[in-house]
Amino acid sequence: MSMNDDRIRAPHLQDRVVSADEAASWIKDGMTLGMSGFTRAGDVKAVPTALVKRAETESFKVNVFTGASLGCDIDKLFAEAGIVNKRLPFQADPAMRKAINQGEHLFVDHHLSHTSELIRSNVLNTIDYAILEAITVTEDGMVVPSTSVGNSLVFAEHAGNVIIEINLAQSELLEGIHDLYTPGKQGERDPIPLTKPDDRIGTKGIHIDSAKIKGIVFTNQEDSPSTIVKPDDETKIMAGHLLDFLQDEVSAGRLTERLAPIQSGIGSVANAVLHGMLDSEFEHLEVYSEVLQDAVFDLIDAGKVDFASCCSITLSDEKMKTVFSNFEKYRDKLIMRPQEITNHPEIIRRLGLISINTALEFDIYGNVNSTHVSGTKMMNGIGGSGDFARNARLAVFVTKSIAKNGDVSSIVPFVPHVDHTEHDVDVVVTEQGYADLRGLAPRERVPLIIVNCAHPMYRKQLWDYYQEALERGGQTPHVLEKALSWHTNFKENGTMRELVKL
Repeated sequence: MSMNDDRIRAPHLQDRVVSADEAASWIKDGMTLGMSGFTRAGDVKAVPTALVKRAETESFKVNVFTGASLGCDIDKLFAEAGIVNKRLPFQADPAMRKAINQGEHLFVDHHLSHTSELIRSNVLNTIDYAILEAITVTEDGMVVPSTSVGNSLVFAEHAGNVIIEINLAQSELLEGIHDLYTPGKQGERDPIPLTKPDDRIGTKGIHIDSAKIKGIVFTNQEDSPSTIVKPDDETKIMAGHLLDFLQDEVSAGRLTERLAPIQSGIGSVANAVLHGMLDSEFEHLEVYSEVLQDAVFDLIDAGKVDFASCCSITLSDEKMKTVFSNFEKYRDKLIMRPQEITNHPEIIRRLGLISINTALEFDIYGNVNSTHVSGTKMMNGIGGSGDFARNARLAVFVTKSIAKNGDVSSIVPFVPHVDHTEHDVDVVVTEQGYADLRGLAPRERVPLIIVNCAHPMYRKQLWDYYQEALERGGQTPHVLEKALSWHTNFKENGTMRELVKL
């Protein structure tokens, strides 16, 4: 059996195999691409690289839609080649971040569950080519994704043409863990019939009209490893504070020792906090999340997690080797869905998730900034944190209380960019402690946040600001002319430690 027969089991598609260079030649200036990939997993690799090569001799720009960030330096290469006109909905590459903040190309930052809805309603550019990574094409022509689903399903449904990259480096054992479900058009859809994390409601692959499949490219390249770092002393302390809070919820009868399905955002801090559950008394946990990082597989190995639903598997280099060399061990404990299902408000509210995401900073009333440094410079994007925070049973945001050796406080009088309003934030956690904000008026929140979450070196400054704000009155007291002075002080003097005298 040839390689084509093995991975392209549909005979009528076996003559569609082309080189990456040929596939890339079909893409013209001004086109819009829907590319698979979510947090460095399951992203297409060969055709994007061929596009960058083309840019050495040809000037063109394309719109790039994905699930989330791309691996294999694709975002970096695209940014440096100058071939991006507009990018959405999420990225995490320093070169692309620099290009965005310098205005070299446009970036649309929206909730990750919204991309599919915007495509269905014809708000966004028409997708000329969907370029999707897969492990195989089945006998009946279904395309089986690899280590992420992201927006691949909606891209395939709405693109004029489809290019498939079959990646021989991805494990064939992934076949069978996907659950592809589309809710249909708004106003015409039924309730999504998912009531537990391990429910199966869709198909194992993507049904694509074979007339739209213009080419199939073979690749053999592993996903990029995640960039998470191992837990440090501070993140271990933060995990302890979160566990204390959850234990109090159990004592109060609001949770059991099985807790509720858990969502954990991408990144080192959220991964480290989740990792802290290894040493907890909580057992038989379930995960319903966008991304499965190292900590989830550690919890599965420890017998703490029974089942995990996701739209992407993003692992460190070491964990990737361990998991995929023994993937049979995990197959019956995993399911992988489109991001609009993992992030769907209906499902998040129904399942009653505990949602743990990372903040850049939060203010004394609980507003969270998760995207913009100093209020103007984009980091990565809001991702799915807003999908979960607005709808979860418990919306938890974690961050270290200081940054840049103490010159930056992560708790400020007022955040200069609001991604999650105080209405969507239930609990904030730093290495100093946690503040449960549920049911509290603004004036009740401030003392808890300052005492429990702020670093000692900044507590007096926060109190001084708040006392002056109280003299002004209001439901949410502020000194408007000083509300952002901590950020301007950092910009002018390199520290937030001393407020500029106004």
